This record gives sequence, structure tokens and C-alpha cells, in this order.
Amino acid sequence: MQVLLLLAAVGLCWAQYDPNTQAGRTSIVHLFEWRWADIALECERYLAPYGFGGVQVSPPNENIVITNPNRPWWERYQPISYKICSRSGNENEFRDMVTRCNNVGVRIYVDAVVNHMCGSTGGTGTHSTCGSYFNTGNREFPAVPYSAWDFNDGKCQTSSGDIENYGDMYQVRDCKLTSLLDLALEKDYVRTKVAEYMNHLIDMGVAGFRIDAAKHMWPGDIRAFLDKLHNLNTRWFSEGTKPFIFQEVIDLGGEPITGSQYFGNGRVTEFKYGAKLGTVIRKWNGEKMAYLKYMNVNLQTGLPAGTYCDVISGQKEGNACTGKQVYVSSDGMANFQISNSDEDPFVAIHVNDKL
Repeated sequence: MQVLLLLAAVGLCWAQYDPNTQAGRTSIVHLFEWRWADIALECERYLAPYGFGGVQVSPPNENIVITNPNRPWWERYQPISYKICSRSGNENEFRDMVTRCNNVGVRIYVDAVVNHMCGSTGGTGTHSTCGSYFNTGNREFPAVPYSAWDFNDGKCQTSSGDIENYGDMYQVRDCKLTSLLDLALEKDYVRTKVAEYMNHLIDMGVAGFRIDAAKHMWPGDIRAFLDKLHNLNTRWFSEGTKPFIFQEVIDLGGEPITGSQYFGNGRVTEFKYGAKLGTVIRKWNGEKMAYLKYMNVNLQTGLPAGTYCDVISGQKEGNACTGKQVYVSSDGMANFQISNSDEDPFVAIHVNDKL
């Protein structure tokens, strides 16, 4: 039994929707928590020779050091500054990785944590990966610099200052996510600092960004700092190429915030696919692996509404498809039906094959 689903929303005319991979390369691997030096070697020894397109790397910026529990993965998602200094390596090592991977045709995508800084209980001191001073009580992050004026404490309307109700879009976007200090991205100063950080990485040669916790930012605020970004480095990319953007928006239904609200900024991650697959693997709700012999599921494509030609079973010729068609609705959702009795149990659609 082999049933795979491939959604490739790639089109050079779609700027931030294009992953900027080399021709014939589409797969992106997530080398979570790897050191920069090891990723550089992996690009040269394995990823490039075997045709991989790119690597998503862990957040490279300075973060708080947490010792209880001892150095958890999630400390990487609690920024102290935008200095390139983490347990994956320093700025020189990061730059070397980007250069070496690009030189063999493998792109680098950075996990950008820009919705917030560290947790409100982080304390005061220099217990950070670069040793920068910070004071969470006073909202002081001088290595950026950010001050109390740059956070949403006065905007959040909950008594705790944290998100208490995911049915309230204002709480989700204006209050603290698990006590993480929420940046006031409506302010141009904050947007500029975020853009400066991302532009520094673009100038080094990164190809794009995963926007962490995008659901907790207003789409217009994301658009505002994306509009400040440079084009990609012409050492490896064509002049005028925009960075690839994909946003983390957990949309499992039943909430006012949806993934489609973020389409104007770039692609959006589809969490329903993993949830559906996990249900099958765990045999929940009477599901079985055998049921995957026939897939019938609605998934988020991140594509504009319209009819698309499946490029596995055929191709677009003029105003018609020679194979299957996939209809994408106005909210980016599409129904995919794949049987293991199909000659090719795959579906692939992309923006250039829209009728």
C-alpha cells in the first residue's frame, strides 16, 4: 500500500509562495536542533547528491538559557535578542553553513520567532546564549533594544494577560501565548527591528522563513514587516527574487482564526494532514492503516481559488487538463481522492497549472 499526497504550490510569478529551490528539487527537510557545522556537512555529503531542495533550521537568534528542565528544545523559541548566537553555533558558523549549502544547491529556511520574546517569568540577568542582559519584569531587552513600550501588555484585555479563550481572536493575537512576552507588532519600530533581523539573514543568503506563531499575529502586521524585507542575495538567486514565506497557523476548525486569513502573506502550514494521519496510526475513532488504501480528505492548499490540473496523471494543455482536475475553493481548501488502485497514487498541483 502506497498512498502519498504531494501539494506543490510553486510558481515563479508568486514571489513569497515560491521556495526558491533549484530546478528538479522540491523536498525540504527539517534538521531540528542540528548544529550549523553539521548541517553544512549534511548538505554536501547527502542532501545535495540525493536531490533535496532545502533545509529548515532551528531559530538562530539568541535565546534564554533554561536549566529546569535542563536545556529543553523550547528555549530556542524564547528570544532575548536577534544576535546570531545559539547552541547550534555562532554567526560565522551560520554564515558558513548558508554559503556551503547554497553552493551545492540546497537552500536554507529559518524558523523566525518574532511574535514574542522570552517568558514573563524569565527573570533578570545574563542567562542567555550570548550573555546579553535582560529584565522580564521591566520588559527590558537592551540587546535589541526593546522596552516596555514595545509590548502588548496594555492591549490585552484578560485578567492574566495570557490567552484564556481561543474563541476570541483579539485575545489570541494581543495577549501572551503561554506567558511569552507579546510584541506590539502594530508599532513601526517593532516591525523595523524584526525586518532588520530577517534582512540580516537574507543578506547572508537564506532563501526564506517559517513564521513561528503566525496565528498569534494580525495578518496585516505580518504583511507590514514582510514589506520591509530585502530581495534575496544575487550571489545565489536571480535579481528581484523574494524570500519564501510559510506561516505556522494551527487551524483545526472551530475557531475564528483560519489559515486562509494569512494567504496574502505566503503559504500556510496544514495541520489537519498530520492530525488525520496520527488518528490512523493510533487507531483512534475506529481508523486503521488499511483505510489509507483509499484517501478522501479535505486539505489546505494555500492556493487561490480555481481549477487546477494534476500534473501526475496529466498536464495542462491550453484551457484543459489531460488528467485529473482538483478544485480549490475560496478558502484554499480542496478535496483529494487517491486510491491505491490508481496507476500513480499521487496528486500534485501547482499554481502554474491553474485553468
